[in-house]
Amino acid sequence: MNLENTQVQMRKGILEFCILKIISRGEVYASDMLGELTSAKIMVVEGTLYPLLTRLRKAGLVDYKWVESNSGPPRKYYTITDLGLEFVNNLDNTWQELVKSTSQIISNTK
Repeated sequence: MNLENTQVQMRKGILEFCILKIISRGEVYASDMLGELTSAKIMVVEGTLYPLLTRLRKAGLVDYKWVESNSGPPRKYYTITDLGLEFVNNLDNTWQELVKSTSQIISNTK
């Protein structure tokens, strides 16, 4: 079994949740999301972020607007929709349950 592959799969499993949590804090530019995800060691590949953001937008969970930039082309800033906020709140509850369950299993010494 490949440890690195398993670690990558674990990170991929929580990527959507992390992106929605970042966006739920307020309007955010994609490169800022990428920076936060990279520094948290959740994601390091830029090519993964944009297709996921497109999927989240098509699902009605996030939206974006173009903002003019003083130093280049317009930038796309993402915000969470009401549906997205409800969705991420449900994921947050699921995450808390998973953390509790996993901690219980990990700390169980026979």
